[in-house]
Amino acid sequence: MSETPAAEPGGPGTALKAPRPLHIGRRLLWLCGLLAVGAGAYWYFGLGGAGQLGVGAPPAAAPPAGRPPPQVTVAQPLVRELIEWDEFTGQFDAVEHVDVRARVSGYLQSTHFNEGQLVEAGDLLFVIDPRPFEAALSRAQAELEEAQARFALAERQVARASELRQRDFVAEATFDERVAEARQAEAGIRVAEAAVRTAELDLDYTRITAPVAGRVGRFEVSVGNLVSGGSGSGTTLLTTLVSLDPIYLEFDVSESDFLAYRRATLRGELDHGDGMGGDGQGGDGGGGVRIDVRLFDETDWPRRGTIDFVDNRVDRTTGTIRMRATVPNPDLFLTPGQFGRLRLPGSPRYAAVQVPDHAIVSDQARKIVMTVADDGTVVPRVVRPGPTENGLRIIRRGLEADDRIIIAGLMRARPGAKVDPVQGEITLPAPAQD
Repeated sequence: MSETPAAEPGGPGTALKAPRPLHIGRRLLWLCGLLAVGAGAYWYFGLGGAGQLGVGAPPAAAPPAGRPPPQVTVAQPLVRELIEWDEFTGQFDAVEHVDVRARVSGYLQSTHFNEGQLVEAGDLLFVIDPRPFEAALSRAQAELEEAQARFALAERQVARASELRQRDFVAEATFDERVAEARQAEAGIRVAEAAVRTAELDLDYTRITAPVAGRVGRFEVSVGNLVSGGSGSGTTLLTTLVSLDPIYLEFDVSESDFLAYRRATLRGELDHGDGMGGDGQGGDGGGGVRIDVRLFDETDWPRRGTIDFVDNRVDRTTGTIRMRATVPNPDLFLTPGQFGRLRLPGSPRYAAVQVPDHAIVSDQARKIVMTVADDGTVVPRVVRPGPTENGLRIIRRGLEADDRIIIAGLMRARPGAKVDPVQGEITLPAPAQD
């Protein structure tokens, strides 16, 4: 036998090679994918359960059940009778403020009060050394006696000259001189009497008393210092004195608010009395606008006052007008210089619709309240909110008393969607506890 020679690689006698393992793996992957797709289709169309159900054709698949509508809390707006109040910040000031100064010059001899003490009108505060003024009074009294003696002598001389003149023993010129001397002596008495009264006043001014009742300040001058008195600008300030009951509360109101009050008064909607009457003049305290007053650490309005003065012009730089109220201060708790809050009526009493602030949402420049219709559909309402009274927002327009508004669950409510409303209630917030 002759051997067949091996063919050269790539030549005509080259035998075919076996398939590569990579091609076999790809075919296996395609086969597994087709089997998976078929199994999924079989499960999805219910073919696997056809034999168990005993039906030849698979039934149509039922749609999945929908989610229940979200639950929200709804309530009717709170409707109650109230008066809208406008609040301002004011500063207390004393009705009477006195700078206690000496009216005569001298050495300060003694003081008769404690710093910060409450005093009554007429109480002794300071004493200036009175001895120079006592001496001046004695000298004035002596001069008065001297003038009275001269006048008595002049009267006797006039009487004697009158008798002699009747018998023509005295010249007429001499008689006229005696009459003139008597008149001069009489005028000298009046001058001496005025000097005595002046000396008495100066002596009385050495005892400095409280002109009004109130609280005194600190000692501005210590005992032993020379104080300058008189009526000029160089007089010495001894202390200050302020009255406390009643006390003023001054505040500024914008021109727009002032116009609103004036027009409401002219329409008869507000009873502003003499304090802000239709004639535009400030009142004298009788029948003025009543205000409520509180301090910054108080939550209620425990004090009352009355507007008794409105300034006669609007400030050009600020566009505000100054008003003043008188507030009783029987417990003397209010102090001049303190700041306080006040409110005055901004409307007549009416039935207001109120909702909590968290029930109002903002949509660009609009304010919206979500309401729920009878079929459970969310219906947005554009409203016009007003000020806050007793913790609830006044709605001036856009809501009715029987509307059901969403007060809880607003994040789950969408306009036009269905909701499951649960009835709630709007109540006034409880007052804050100290």
